[in-house]
Amino acid sequence: MNRVVEQLKNITKEENIYVQEPMSKHTSFRIGGNADVYVLPETKEELQAILNVDKNAIVLGNASNVLVTDKGIRGIVIGLKKLNHYEVNGESIIADCGVPIAKLSQVAAQNGLTGLEFACGIPGTLGGAIYMNAGAYGGEMKDVVLSSSYIDKNSCEIKTCNEHKFGYRSSIYSKEIDGTILSAKLNLKKGNIDEITSKMQENKKSRLDKQPVGIPSAGSVFKRQEGVIPAKLIDEAGLKGYKIGGAEVSTKHAGFIVNTGNATSTDVLSLIKHIQDVIYDKFGVKLETEIKILGEI
Repeated sequence: MNRVVEQLKNITKEENIYVQEPMSKHTSFRIGGNADVYVLPETKEELQAILNVDKNAIVLGNASNVLVTDKGIRGIVIGLKKLNHYEVNGESIIADCGVPIAKLSQVAAQNGLTGLEFACGIPGTLGGAIYMNAGAYGGEMKDVVLSSSYIDKNSCEIKTCNEHKFGYRSSIYSKEIDGTILSAKLNLKKGNIDEITSKMQENKKSRLDKQPVGIPSAGSVFKRQEGVIPAKLIDEAGLKGYKIGGAEVSTKHAGFIVNTGNATSTDVLSLIKHIQDVIYDKFGVKLETEIKILGEI
């Protein structure tokens, strides 16, 4: 990887390049082996140039729905946290992909804009939220995203997307476009600051009451299916609190697997399989994972 590192030094500051970097430092699960190279571009141009070096590079926002394997990731991993510029323009917010969506919810509230209250507790970045059409409390990204720009990984050209084909936890980016989201324009509406703030506080309290906030996890592990709520089935199967190694089915919300402090990726994967086997045996339902599993198995 020495040659790659030298190429990256011509693109971004050396302090933004990390060799054999533990991905446990960069995922909400606090789990994962080393990436060969982890790099933090500071501009869209740097990101574009890095993708020109390796079009197969893995791009991560806040890595809040990601499980990296114990063997880690070969090649380049690009973190987007330094792509964090945003501006308010009337009833719109234009923001880079690396801005936390919860931060944009706060910005909207401070400017008396309604529409992002649902996002106040979502741990991901704007890019990740668009990619998976993140949602909560009756709202989704599809309700506010007007347009987005992205780098096409095939050509490394910057393009605009106006038709996002949002579905349940999916978008055109997760289904059709092989690209990296750069920025987006969100259309909101003027509202009452007190009412917006009150709704956000209500949503935050609900999240604190119902989810294992503050304990490392990757959010909901399994996808909802028509007529199927995974957490309900897992609870009914008596799996709350079930542990393998340091991985545990949350006692607060059965849809979450939490890292109790020393969990490995192998622990989590074993627990996922156990849950899937039990639920299939008891209810005949095949649960599919919502979290993304990255790295060598």
